Amino acid sequence: MNQPVMTPLGQRIDAIEEAYEYMLAYAARGAVDETSAAGPGIRAFLERLEDALDGLGGLVAAEGRRGDGQAALLAFAELLETDAARALVGVRLVLAVPSIGSQIVDNLNASIHLRTLLTDLFLVDEALKGKHC
Repeated sequence: MNQPVMTPLGQRIDAIEEAYEYMLAYAARGAVDETSAAGPGIRAFLERLEDALDGLGGLVAAEGRRGDGQAALLAFAELLETDAARALVGVRLVLAVPSIGSQIVDNLNASIHLRTLLTDLFLVDEALKGKHC
């Protein structure tokens, strides 16, 4: 059975959601630093998150060039780009820490910037799935 090809935007949304889910689990571990945490490294997930956030609004804008709700989606893409840039600053701050513990990841998870971005993604993903834009 052939699986549908995922768009670049879909791939980024998946990477962001996967990183966030991993971050929630990592924060719950209570790790003092990266060396005390078992399993995959948090840094790799944060680096994928960083890559996925960079230029995210442009991908949404590209999707908006295909539908009836183009103007609305382009305006939302600008908002999403701003929110992604703000979340990216927090991700880069955590990546700058020499050894990432659970507490700082928990604080990043709680960041209004990251939560706003996730909500933006849920909204735009549903709008695009509905082919309204």
